[in-house]
Amino acid sequence: MESKKNFRNFIIICGILLFFILARISFGQGQNSIESQFQQIINLFRGIFEFKNASPTPTSLPTTSKVIVINDYEKAKIEAVKKVAPAVVSIVATKDVEIIKRGFYFPLELIPPEFQDILPPEFFTPQRPERETQKMKISSGSGFIVSPDGLIVTNKHVVSDDKAEYTVFLNDGREFKAKVIAKHPIDDLAVLKINASNLPYAEFGSSDSLELGQTVIAIGNALGEFQNTVSVGVISGLRRNIVASDRVGNAEYLESLIQTDAAINYGNSGGPLIDLNGQVIGVNTAIVSGAQNIGFAIPASRVISMLEKVKKTGKIQLPFLGIRYIIITEEIAKSRGLPVSYGALIEGSGSIPGVLPGTPAKEAGLREGDIILEVDGEKITKENSLAYIISKKEVGQKVKLKVLRGNNTFEVYVSLTERPENL
Repeated sequence: MESKKNFRNFIIICGILLFFILARISFGQGQNSIESQFQQIINLFRGIFEFKNASPTPTSLPTTSKVIVINDYEKAKIEAVKKVAPAVVSIVATKDVEIIKRGFYFPLELIPPEFQDILPPEFFTPQRPERETQKMKISSGSGFIVSPDGLIVTNKHVVSDDKAEYTVFLNDGREFKAKVIAKHPIDDLAVLKINASNLPYAEFGSSDSLELGQTVIAIGNALGEFQNTVSVGVISGLRRNIVASDRVGNAEYLESLIQTDAAINYGNSGGPLIDLNGQVIGVNTAIVSGAQNIGFAIPASRVISMLEKVKKTGKIQLPFLGIRYIIITEEIAKSRGLPVSYGALIEGSGSIPGVLPGTPAKEAGLREGDIILEVDGEKITKENSLAYIISKKEVGQKVKLKVLRGNNTFEVYVSLTERPENL
């Protein structure tokens, strides 16, 4: 306190001296000039004392509290993810991989003579490579639980290796050994089972009433590393047909898929595509390499049909007609001189006939060159192929075919059988 008082007195004395000096210099300039300079000195010292007594400048920038208002659209997305995320799982494939340990030795001629007697003989004897196996992670993907007792849906290519072991990692950190109980013969779908109960599970919505531009959300184990990654987009297209291939060159033709711009990365395969109600409307299955956000999902209606068959019979039974065909387009109709620009033209390939022996098509009297126009009144087109229409039927179901043979059109009834496993 005493030091502060002395400093204040020192400042006052300096100020008085400064005033008299300036007053003497300005004596001949008039009274107004002296008063003006005196006022400037007072203002100077007032500023000094006010500065000394001022509160310290805060070290952090001032902040203002702002209430973030979440609109209904944002809230719907958040709630949809919260609803489904606990049911999304990671699926890891492990396998015994052979590892070769190469032999190691020093050629005798490279060892100085003074060290040859010191080193043991095995240093100079070639060793045979040792072979052993080690369990290693070979792939990973996504899936989602569809029943509280541990039934899981994923892609067929995620569990394609019959010699691998599969482990399912739940969102809460638990892990279970999984058994592959069914693989779809045509679609890229498979069903797994884990021994658990009271599990969170996803609900299915309708994939038959989807609209272009509708908001969808993809959830999955992106790149096999980032579990429950969420991406938002829209439905970009419907009933897309593609040829999908995996990283080892296996390819398959997939029909009537949902196209979306919601980012689907490697590892997302098998995860759910959901709507804003938090219901599964598709299963993420493929992307276009080198493109920006062009992904595809298998519609939920086909997944539901598969699950019903598995629960009922323990396997996936597919209806079978027994023909090989090509879909007629305007280009094909024009090049071949066909009377119609739609339908399925029965046609063999190499040694395989267009109508397979011992099949419903053969019993119904169908021939090569016939064009199947409709099934139960449903027109066959590129977007609505014969295989897709038949896949929606049941084994043993009788269907009505509208057939064009030459210039004559007729109808025939066919009872579908179960698709053989070797086809």
